[in-house]
Amino acid sequence: MTLLSVMRRPKWIWALVLALVIAAVFAALGQWQLSRAVTSNGPNQNATTEVAKSLPDIAAPGVAVSESQDGQMVTVVGALVSPDFTIVANRLNAGTLGYWVVGRFDVTASASAASPASVAVALGWSADRSQAETAARQLNQTPTFPSEELTGRYVGSDGPEIKDSQDKAAADRVMSTMAIPALINTWVDFPDTTAVYGGYIVASAPPAGLAAIDSPVPQRTTELNWLNIFYAVEWVIFAGFAIFFWYRLVRDAWERETEEAEVELTHAT
Repeated sequence: MTLLSVMRRPKWIWALVLALVIAAVFAALGQWQLSRAVTSNGPNQNATTEVAKSLPDIAAPGVAVSESQDGQMVTVVGALVSPDFTIVANRLNAGTLGYWVVGRFDVTASASAASPASVAVALGWSADRSQAETAARQLNQTPTFPSEELTGRYVGSDGPEIKDSQDKAAADRVMSTMAIPALINTWVDFPDTTAVYGGYIVASAPPAGLAAIDSPVPQRTTELNWLNIFYAVEWVIFAGFAIFFWYRLVRDAWERETEEAEVELTHAT
């Protein structure tokens, strides 16, 4: 009697089928855990960020931008405010360094935004500093702006700027980050009672003399959950153990029958 002959018995064939079913379930659970462990980066494939939504409907003033809000195309009704336009340096546009012209946009009160609120807005880009400064100066010389619907991409605030030199003349200092708290400090006669959105809007249409700011579909970061990976490995081990357990049972049965046969043979002689 061989081990293979024992494996071919109907009892152990059905036991093997059961072990394979259990192993398949464990393998499926491992694959499910692995799919939850890794969130791949890349553009938003379903393009939900590209469908413009009303800013007051998806975000609230004074609240940091969440991951689901970051990069969302939005619309908001209100008006630009002078003389709160300035420039921000070290802004890449299609790989070229330049300057943004940025300002303040007062949101018109509505059913979803009943209290006064303002949002920072990046209006346009220029590779030349003097051209950006001229555009900002012309905007600051405009007494009032008409109410309009602004469309653009809502983006989270940059971190605070770290000065690398204390010797620069005040006239040469230019912000290099879109840090909302720092930007608020440049706004003239800004009332303390007005709330400010935690992010800023990159306008889709630039003013005259400036280029549109390059604002691609946002990239999602890659997240790796090691706990889920550990669970996935565990399920694979369990699947292998189910097959090994069947093999061990068959071998034990074969060894037991072999020993009993030897004992019977000994007694017969």
